[in-house]
Formats: sequence, structure tokens, C-alpha cells
Amino acid sequence: MKRLRRPWVAVATILVFLLGIAFLTQVVPYRQIMEANQNVTRARERLAALEAENDELQADVEALDTDTEIEKLAREKLGYVRPGEVAYVVLDPPETGETTPEPEPEPEEPQRTWVERVWDFITGADIGDDDAG
Repeated sequence: MKRLRRPWVAVATILVFLLGIAFLTQVVPYRQIMEANQNVTRARERLAALEAENDELQADVEALDTDTEIEKLAREKLGYVRPGEVAYVVLDPPETGETTPEPEPEPEEPQRTWVERVWDFITGADIGDDDAG
């Protein structure tokens, strides 16, 4: 049987290989956990916004049950007036044909190096960048 000349090279290669596998098996679950946490945070923010909107709509519904709110809406939307009152209608000025200037385009982000992209992948900083909203 032939004996290896440099057994430390084989040991170092196997060690690097095992460390690489251990690293990869930890990065993927870590990223999944980070992405799930960000999804939960976004869902909570959306829930809070929807609850606030629901509260506003509920207040509108409750306000519609009062005579004063019904009268206010009839005056604003339908132009109703009480007997003896004089109604004035204010019209918008006619269009002049002028156009509004277009907004300036946003400057593009500089290209990131592959090292920065790999680091963002490892730390999970790139997870929230793909969907802003």
C-alpha cells in the first residue's frame, strides 16, 4: 500500500470541505429565518394600517347615523339648501393648456462588487431589497 507523502494536505482539504459544507448548511436556514421575520414585520405593519383604516370607516358609518352628518353630506354632495338660504357655486377656472413639468428621474444606484453582494447574501441584507412595498 502506498503511503501519502503529505498527509496534512489531505487533512486540510477535507477540513476545508467540511467547513464549507457546515457553512452552507447554516446560511440557508439563517436566511430563511430572516426572511420569515421580515414577512412577519411587514404583515404586522399591514395589519396595523388595516385596523386604523377600519376604525376610520367604522367612525364614518357611525357618523352617518346622525341627522347632522346626513344634512352635511346632502349640502356638500347634492347641493341641497334649506328654504330661504341662497346657494353659491364656485367653479374651477378653465384649463390653460399648460403642462406640468415631468419629475426628474431618480439616479441609479452604483453597481456593487461581487464581494459586497456575497456579504449581503450571507448577512441577509439583500432580502428586503427586492420588494419595496
